Parts: sequence; structure tokens; C-alpha cells
Amino acid sequence: MGVGQQPQPRAADMRHHAAGFVVRATARHRLPLDFTVASLRVADFLVDGLRKGASERASVAGVLFGIGAYVGEVLVRRAGAVWVEFDDAQRAYFGQPVGVRMPDERVWNPLGKVVNRFELGREESLHTFYLTLHGRGRACAAL
Repeated sequence: MGVGQQPQPRAADMRHHAAGFVVRATARHRLPLDFTVASLRVADFLVDGLRKGASERASVAGVLFGIGAYVGEVLVRRAGAVWVEFDDAQRAYFGQPVGVRMPDERVWNPLGKVVNRFELGREESLHTFYLTLHGRGRACAAL
């Protein structure tokens, strides 16, 4: 690892990253970040706020990572997903070291989805991502 580089996140640590994001995001404002599907609308709102205030993605990369961890953890808790470390081919394709595996074995990239929301805007809704997500567990798919 080079000087100034952050260690790559590990799948085993992502729940902790998501919880830390919630603590930081709710420290000053009461936000309904309760790991429900509906709370993904709040995540969309937070990314939109970052888009308006930041000129470069690098300046908000840590916050985007936290939101991505949160989105992934919603998938874990509500859709039956599990955090996984991507293999080399998946890392190259997704541009991220970790993601989630759904009950049907498909893998998804919530960290990258948040980056897309930041870069592309409203058409990349995190809430809609969940609602249209393939491979959710049947018992977990309720809103």
C-alpha cells in the first residue's frame, strides 16, 4: 500500500462502516436512517445534497463510501444479501472491492451505485435500485 492510500474495505467490515455512517449523519440532524427500504429516499437526498455542494467526487469520497455501505446494508437486512469481496474480474468490472450477493447468487455493487447517483443524478435513484433489484429473497422483499 502506498503512502496516503487507504486500506481496501473488507466485506466483514461493511456493517461497521454502515453503522458509523449513520452515527455521523445523524449526529447533528434527525434523519430517518433506519435501514428500511424507505430510508433509501433519504440516501438519495443526501447524495443530491453532495452533488450541489461539491465540485469533485474526490472531495466527498468518504461520505459517498458511507452512503454506499448504508445502501448495501439495507440490501443485507431487507433483501437477504450478504457482503462479499469481489474477485479480480469483478473488481475490474465494478471498480469496487466489495459488494453484495443476493439469494439468487447475483452480485450487485451498492458502492458504485452511489457513485453513479452522484455523477449522473436522479435517474440513478438508490430507492428505485432496491425496488427493481433482481434476486431479492421473497420473505425480505417487503417495503
